[in-house]
Amino acid sequence: MAIKTILVSQPKPEGKKSPYFDLAEKYELKIDFRSFIHVDGIDAQEFRTQKIDLAEHTAVILTSKTAVDHFFRISQEMRFTVPDSMKYFCISEAVAYYLQKYVAYRKRKIFFGKQTIVDLVDVLKKHKKENFLLPCTDRLRDNIPATLESNDLNFTKAVLYRTVASDLSDLENVYYDMLVFYSPGGIESLLKNFPDFRQNDTVIAAFGPTTANAIVKNNLRLDLHAPQPNAPSMTGAIENFVKEK
Repeated sequence: MAIKTILVSQPKPEGKKSPYFDLAEKYELKIDFRSFIHVDGIDAQEFRTQKIDLAEHTAVILTSKTAVDHFFRISQEMRFTVPDSMKYFCISEAVAYYLQKYVAYRKRKIFFGKQTIVDLVDVLKKHKKENFLLPCTDRLRDNIPATLESNDLNFTKAVLYRTVASDLSDLENVYYDMLVFYSPGGIESLLKNFPDFRQNDTVIAAFGPTTANAIVKNNLRLDLHAPQPNAPSMTGAIENFVKEK
């Protein structure tokens, strides 16, 4: 079956440049975007139940822009003034630059890795005396705390936000040739919104091994998986698939 319509379970890319837009134009595809999951911040009252004293921490490990937002949000709600001496360890350069939204970037001690927690370990180990705070979601990947523990880093996991399923009821009678997922949470949202979902001829694509495993575990058919040796990106894998069909 030829692929003509695609639903990507993420927000629409900002700006006019995106590989998805190029793909749509090149193959005359209808590509829609929709977040299947969203983030809800926990309030100060619930945060207090974790018995975490923000003032005891001398450094923060930030794994996403969302973590940045919620660290400063909860600090404000707890009436905690983040000291100028606070050190920030960011998982990527993009997250580090995002800190400019809240702090004077050039006047702070900010470090960053390439893209994963493993990339950041060498920098973290040079600051072993710090007491790290790890702001995170309730669905934090196990490899992050496991990596910190295996390197004997003193850290506190602080759940500041939850990943929850979005309301997709308006899509009940809308059909696409392909559904594209980037996280296990997207699969959970699909099945929560549509418990009687039948895949039939719908192509399901996944990016990353955890997303692929979630599809298989929920007895769905995994038709397309990225990254691949000949297509490291999701859009590249989709293009190869579309050309084959």
